[in-house]
Amino acid sequence: MNFDQTSARFRLDVALNRMAVTFRGMTARRNEHNCECHWGSAEELARLKEPDTELDLDLLHRTWQAADWDDHASVLRRILPQLSRALVGGLVEPLFGMEEVGRSFARGEWQQWPADQTAAVREFLNAWWAHTLIDSDPAVPAHQVLALCAEASAAISPWLHAWEAQTRAVADRHLVEAVTYWEYDLLGDQLPWQSWSNEEEMRTELTAWLIRHAPARLQAANAPAELLHRIRLLGLTDLARWTDPHWPDDRY
Repeated sequence: MNFDQTSARFRLDVALNRMAVTFRGMTARRNEHNCECHWGSAEELARLKEPDTELDLDLLHRTWQAADWDDHASVLRRILPQLSRALVGGLVEPLFGMEEVGRSFARGEWQQWPADQTAAVREFLNAWWAHTLIDSDPAVPAHQVLALCAEASAAISPWLHAWEAQTRAVADRHLVEAVTYWEYDLLGDQLPWQSWSNEEEMRTELTAWLIRHAPARLQAANAPAELLHRIRLLGLTDLARWTDPHWPDDRY
């Protein structure tokens, strides 16, 4: 592990510890409830009202995923120390994509919490993203972490700026993987994940960023020529795009 990786891992470990300290002792509200038939038992609900006890991964999953808590913020704060570690370890497996976890953060309105709590969450997301970009084999692919961070913060530009600033070859390889995953949806003028808010704005920003910054980085990473054509096509509109020799008309 080189110096940059060591530094990024140290920053992430500090951020995880800060999450543990900041949200230590948090619990769901005493009168919080949920439906036993689809969420879980009374005994499981009681665990959310006890501070600092570990939840099994299934219960952790059902807790962050549920969208009908009376006080989602309190429930989220209760599980954040464990959830943040599980995310970094690749132990969180949403049904569709990591943007689902980002939406759970957004439902908790974490950016409106007390300053120390907001700062802890923000630093965790930034540290995890920075570490992901230079990790050759991250537990969660970079394009999935980006979707989570974008949904959690209701913004995509800060995360793209961090990717732009990270010029190591491994960050370029992550971009190749991301573009491979994204290009079908983007050529159909769709954001490659379901977004709660700002979907069109995020799609526009992501597309513009790729047109500006992806070609050189994909070339540096020896990406397939067809992937470069997909980025070029993003810069075309309407008839010019559809009639281009490299338009993948067999897929649309």
